[in-house]
Amino acid sequence: MTRSALPTRKPANLSESTHHRLNMYALAASAAGIGVLALPLPAEAKIIYTPANVYIRFGQMVPLDVNHDGVNDFALSNVSFSGATFYSVLRAGGYKANAIVRQYIGGKYGGLSDLKAGVSVGPNRRFSHSSGPGMAEYCVGPYCHSFLDPWAHGGKGVKNRYLGLKLTIKGKVHYGWARLTVSIGAPKTHSIVGHLTGYAYETIPNKPIITGKTMGAEGIDNLVEPLKPASLAVPTSKPATLGLLAMGAPALSIWRKESIATQ
Repeated sequence: MTRSALPTRKPANLSESTHHRLNMYALAASAAGIGVLALPLPAEAKIIYTPANVYIRFGQMVPLDVNHDGVNDFALSNVSFSGATFYSVLRAGGYKANAIVRQYIGGKYGGLSDLKAGVSVGPNRRFSHSSGPGMAEYCVGPYCHSFLDPWAHGGKGVKNRYLGLKLTIKGKVHYGWARLTVSIGAPKTHSIVGHLTGYAYETIPNKPIITGKTMGAEGIDNLVEPLKPASLAVPTSKPATLGLLAMGAPALSIWRKESIATQ
């Protein structure tokens, strides 16, 4: 039995205008694809956070190496001065060009600011390069019997407040924070105790940091208290869509990160 010959299909003759439109579409699609791949990816903000559990009691000095390069950037101290008037002072100061946000009210400088969580620390802040301003101070004597400076809060102390930090790393300015709780001791002694619970800095030079923020722009903000494990919702993994495939490498990279995070 002979197999019948299949009819041959003649190619369609497209008009010149149709050819032109198809060529233009192909060029536009190609240019768009190249454009997506050529777009520079934004620098990823990265915050280096270090948890701590250090008390600064009377007579103690605690150095602070914020970026862990072996060089101390700041110092927290608890000292006293005796004479006709007795002063007990909790202080913080920066080494070399490092500085701390200082309170500025009514045209006058005060002590070091006790910033709340969620406050931006950056170039717009007023910093003190001196070790003179105190965090909390108790004064008693013939002409003085009071609590001074923001962190003393009139003898009540403060909980989970932040020092705004400016430090120099390899010749470039970076911003950071240190979280402390300041408590006032027994009524007879009025001893001041500082409790350092964590500190962080932004790895991108000159980029402001938010007090209490422990991760970069794509991370989860941890403002003082960590989330309880039971309250964390686990997202479901999503397959890569045609839209992500069409966008190329940047989109697939994001999809891979999301998939790995949910496994």
